[in-house]
Amino acid sequence: MKEITAILRMDMMNRTKKALTELGVDAFYAFEAQGRGKGFVNKKVLAGMEEGYEEAAAVLGEKGKLYPKRVLVAVVQDVEVDAIVQTIIATNQTGKPGDGKVFVCPVNDAVRVRSGEHGEKSIA
Repeated sequence: MKEITAILRMDMMNRTKKALTELGVDAFYAFEAQGRGKGFVNKKVLAGMEEGYEEAAAVLGEKGKLYPKRVLVAVVQDVEVDAIVQTIIATNQTGKPGDGKVFVCPVNDAVRVRSGEHGEKSIA
């Protein structure tokens, strides 16, 4: 089993939900978050802002801002991972900064609370 975590633009969430549902992935979670990518931030300007120089904060402007994002999480069987990741990429890729990231992590176990089923049975 794998956990897929995708950081997406807010305005791409409905399109992504539809694409995943059409792929047969119905079980996932989504929540709001704020963040930013690496983007270029001049470290000297950032240091000036941290020291309280208002001019530095003005120069830094929007580059220090946190942007609204959506986080989508799905725990899936290993054989589903490639198709899901490719669907997320195809649905969200604009070629511009801020398109997002997809993380794939191993899941050692999962338990369905209602029945006590473990492993892949619990996510099927």
